[in-house]
Amino acid sequence: MISILGRTSETEGNKGSISMTDMHKTNAGSRLSKIIGETYMDLHSRARHGAFVVWIAINVPAELFLGFDNVVYGVPESHAALNAAKRVGPVQCEKAENLGYSTDLCAYARIDIGSVSDGGKDSPTFGLPKPHLLVSNTNNCGLLVKWFDVHHREMGVPHFILDVPFCYEPQKEKDRRYIIAQLKDLIRTIENMTGQKFDPEKAKDAVSKTDLAIMYWKKFLGFAEHRPSGITAFDSFVHMAPFLILRGTDKFVKHYRLLAEETACRVKEGVFPVPNEKFRLFWDNIAPWHQLRDMSAALAARQANIVGATYTSCIGAIEGSFDRYAYDGGDILTYLARTQNCYVCPHGMMLRHRAMMEAVQSLRIDGVIFASNRSCKPYSVTQMDQQRLLSEKLGIPSIMIDVDHADSRKYSKDAVFTRLEALLEAIDTRRAALPF
Repeated sequence: MISILGRTSETEGNKGSISMTDMHKTNAGSRLSKIIGETYMDLHSRARHGAFVVWIAINVPAELFLGFDNVVYGVPESHAALNAAKRVGPVQCEKAENLGYSTDLCAYARIDIGSVSDGGKDSPTFGLPKPHLLVSNTNNCGLLVKWFDVHHREMGVPHFILDVPFCYEPQKEKDRRYIIAQLKDLIRTIENMTGQKFDPEKAKDAVSKTDLAIMYWKKFLGFAEHRPSGITAFDSFVHMAPFLILRGTDKFVKHYRLLAEETACRVKEGVFPVPNEKFRLFWDNIAPWHQLRDMSAALAARQANIVGATYTSCIGAIEGSFDRYAYDGGDILTYLARTQNCYVCPHGMMLRHRAMMEAVQSLRIDGVIFASNRSCKPYSVTQMDQQRLLSEKLGIPSIMIDVDHADSRKYSKDAVFTRLEALLEAIDTRRAALPF
């Protein structure tokens, strides 16, 4: 057996690898670092000059804030992921734990609470500017409301909660109307708090730009269908950031257009992240931010590539599918309400299964990695059933690994890589048993 742990990215079979997570960045990869830094610095600058600051959960429709003249938003979850990727997640978590918060809580929450506790010390972005309003929701993670309530109590900042119904089937019209009414309340709340008037045309322009950017995003993800794949899931994990912090902007559109066009050129030129790709894998759960480089290099050394992930495929989609749900140019609140269910967590088991089955088949996946996430129970809760269903219907090998997406103290590299090696061996065994 050739151990994943015993190989490096310089072994034969990985020479020429250009994964966007390794040292040889693409133009889009280099630009990403620049625009992330600029976005956080602009957020701080505008806050200092009097902008109204909103902290939001990731699936709160940020495009609405662009309908105001001087409203900006920060995303604690995205800021926490950046801390984890920069390897300061445990430092921030320990600050929250020293305040009495349990290690069983989501690492994103602990990182955020820890960062706020000392004014952003150790944060790669100096934290987030203090908010005037908090906006969370109920459909992606039940913890979010309690997490934002911590800031509500400690800072004395109003907390607006969007109550979005869970879905076991396609979103009902009555549920959509219920969400739309709340979005109208959110707009009125900001108008009353700021004295600014909401401009629906500006918000509509922002929604159109987000939809255009998502079109490019789906084109980028589509290069995973090529053999060998034109991308890795690690690339898509890294390039999620603009969707979270730049929605509705020209910069957002420009970045995803560059990403799609550059990837298309590389595929045309025959340049691939894992040139001698032998194993095509699929990932289910949030990205392991503190392990992107190590895991990407180790798998590439074994000619294995995680080509897709539920985490990044669901962007711009609706329940039960990873296909883009396009904006038709009509009422923006209807569109935004409809796409409140784009993420995986608010979906019932069979909706998740349907979307994953389609992705596994279209990408011609050889094996699936179910990452049981200590920090995200809602994402992980149906994984054993998903694993069983995939095995029964497609016979595809899979493994379950223990991870924590942001707290590296709860992660065992040796244990995970041993399981990954076992998956590759299972794929080889299955292939050997198949008739020619």
